[in-house]
Amino acid sequence: MRVYMAGPLFSTAECNFNKDLADQLTLYGHEIFLPQEHEQRADRPDLIFKSDKDGIDWCELVLANLDGPDPDSGTCWELGYGYGTNRAIMVYRTDFRLFEGEDKINLMMTESADV
Repeated sequence: MRVYMAGPLFSTAECNFNKDLADQLTLYGHEIFLPQEHEQRADRPDLIFKSDKDGIDWCELVLANLDGPDPDSGTCWELGYGYGTNRAIMVYRTDFRLFEGEDKINLMMTESADV
């Protein structure tokens, strides 16, 4: 399956987690679009946007990391665009400190997900 990995990529820890997950998914035969591997020109936001949009257009599944007190705004856009273009959507969290018995994620994120 062609997978677009949406999620924060602004710290070394986030980038390492993304890369490790992408490597594991590749071992299971999936093709991965990992934005952090395509966004080489920070001085050209137009190219970053086009690359990420093209990655979502290419994929069959948007896999979105919703960690943090409020999910990353870029991730939310990628999730919405994927949903709007009929991609399968899977969301996940690794930061369970925030749950405390109930999911506080915006319902627009969770309700757009297939899984």
